[in-house]
Amino acid sequence: MLITTAPDGTEVRAMDEGRGPAVLVLHPGLDDGRSWDKVATLLAPRHRVVRLHRRQYRQDLPGPATIQQEVEHVLAAAREIDTPILLVGHSSGAVVALESLVTAPGMFAGAVLYEPPVVIGAPLGGPGGEINIRARRAIAAGRPGRALRIFIRDTVRLPAWMAFLAGVFTALSPRLRPLVPHQIDDNEALDRLGVRLDAYAGIDTPVLLLGGDRSPAHLSERLDALARVLPGAERVVLRGQGHTAHASAPAQVAATIESFATRLTG
Repeated sequence: MLITTAPDGTEVRAMDEGRGPAVLVLHPGLDDGRSWDKVATLLAPRHRVVRLHRRQYRQDLPGPATIQQEVEHVLAAAREIDTPILLVGHSSGAVVALESLVTAPGMFAGAVLYEPPVVIGAPLGGPGGEINIRARRAIAAGRPGRALRIFIRDTVRLPAWMAFLAGVFTALSPRLRPLVPHQIDDNEALDRLGVRLDAYAGIDTPVLLLGGDRSPAHLSERLDALARVLPGAERVVLRGQGHTAHASAPAQVAATIESFATRLTG
């Protein structure tokens, strides 16, 4: 376990395993880093894999967290790790990774960004945040499964049947139920950040943009927008995969990360 302190005095926590060039993983929403267990296990024989428990999803810290507060935790963890560091961000964790690159570009050897839901136009929470408002009402009514169903159907834009199943599973899970309000906090934090493509255009750190060909179309559109402002970025498409390839195809994801890391660090 890696434990250190952020500038504001809050404790930073991360799972720490393996030896070699460092890979710092920023997990997606509704998680604490454990969803990347399989990928971490595959990378650990040749890499030091540090999986940050993102501040937005820490139930022991006051929230909600801003993106900048999350970045402070990322940079605090990075200062404790031997360089070079490959930053890997998944979903909203990839947006935090982008903001970390903007804030401290010289700290990272490169970054793998797996389908970051960057705002490129309309808010993720819909006009006036109406998706988030409906999700908050469901949480207040004691229905976290319904809240997640609203989020997955209307923000992630997965089919209604998939959103329904995810909501039922979450409602029955003692680990996931308490994370649902944090997921909505996360969505609102991304919307408050707004369109940041101009800021990302200044990133000169090597970046690999990762996406699945079965993911919702809007995620590919967001990768396209990033590719236009990061002309040196590489693009890799995971065939037959969607937004959860880290779970469904961990060997493919690990191999992609390891290949990129090897080219960066030799």
